[in-house]
Amino acid sequence: MNHPIVIVGGGAGGLELACKLGRQLGPERVTLVDRQLFHIWKPSLHEVAAGTLDIHQEGLSYEMLAHDNRFTFCLGAFKGLNAGQRMITVDAVHDEHGELLIPERTLVYGQLVLALGSTANHFNVPGAAEHTMSLNQPADAERFRQRMLKLLTAAELRKSAGVEAAVRVVIIGGGATGVELAAELREASQVHTRYGFRRLDGLRDVQLTLIEGADRILAPLPERVSASATALLRERAVTVVTSCRVASVAPDAVTDTEGRRFPADLVVWAAGIKAPALLGEQGLPVTRSGQVEVEPDLRVKGQEAIHALGDCAACVLPGGGLVPPRAQAAHQQASYLAKRLRQLAEGRPPGQAPYRYHDHGSLVSLGTQSSVGSLMGKLFGPSWFVQGLLARVMYTSLHLMHHQAVLGTARTATLAVARFLVKRATPLVKLH
Repeated sequence: MNHPIVIVGGGAGGLELACKLGRQLGPERVTLVDRQLFHIWKPSLHEVAAGTLDIHQEGLSYEMLAHDNRFTFCLGAFKGLNAGQRMITVDAVHDEHGELLIPERTLVYGQLVLALGSTANHFNVPGAAEHTMSLNQPADAERFRQRMLKLLTAAELRKSAGVEAAVRVVIIGGGATGVELAAELREASQVHTRYGFRRLDGLRDVQLTLIEGADRILAPLPERVSASATALLRERAVTVVTSCRVASVAPDAVTDTEGRRFPADLVVWAAGIKAPALLGEQGLPVTRSGQVEVEPDLRVKGQEAIHALGDCAACVLPGGGLVPPRAQAAHQQASYLAKRLRQLAEGRPPGQAPYRYHDHGSLVSLGTQSSVGSLMGKLFGPSWFVQGLLARVMYTSLHLMHHQAVLGTARTATLAVARFLVKRATPLVKLH
């Protein structure tokens, strides 16, 4: 029997792969497994957290995507792997009251793709796991938004009683996630008064601090990009603290290695990621950060029928180092595996060319009005600096490309463009 291709994880790479293969091979040959019912492009989670993007408006139903792209969707969390029998276990699904909805199942595969993404790496910092929030899943962003709403409401009530109050947010990690969240929160704080918080001053009473261990934020990007982002954040009253290493996190403050204390009502951890611990428990070769070690063709080392892509895969670059955990890498790997797995499914030997990562540059969102970044490639030379509205339009185009990849229709791109233009014209802060 020709068993299906099973893809575990419906993030950017896993979902794009399922859609491409489903349209080519059909639902009997392609299955996607995910614990969520809806997909949200991970780079958008900072907008969901800030309340400037409605999670219900942005989310794409996996069932709808499966129908339109001709793959099978299996709801449930990946629980275990039996590589010898080419079989995975999918955990049972319960409702909010604990009632069983779907029992535990096993799926037999011909080829397996692990696309489980990443989780927060707290680097054993005392209190970090207990007292910080991370933005790795839609549920994380929604919890942040609700917590922020409660803090804003409490501050508004204290102000009404004549007591000084503020909401203090500390973001640990000056990479793309931390920078984008800080910019989006500042933009959201400027329009909170439209939603009932009349006594709060957005700049004064919503205090944002961004902490980075390196000597500049966005350290992997060109220095000009970092400098521009730093200037824009400081113009918007975001306190940027560099060369600052966190020693501990308490419920009400962050302390660095020099003994400085940063009071906080809400702390976000954006300082590092690691692969889910479950992968290391399956007998697969993993790195210190839990990523699955793969060959140049993205096969898991020692396995003929298991591949891995995205944040959970440790793919070595030709010159050393690993492919960075970026959406563009997952997109490229999905395209590579779509061709390889289709050839295997049709009984043809796959091409021998290894996967090669192509860095097209990076764009960082700094709110609905502006972005900043660098583009790379033959058209731009070693690096081309972009900022402002042009960079913002380019940043949005990446989102549109993802939508087209998973839906394959011009109608979806048109709707997404319209949604972006509406958002620019009338900023939204979703508070309830």
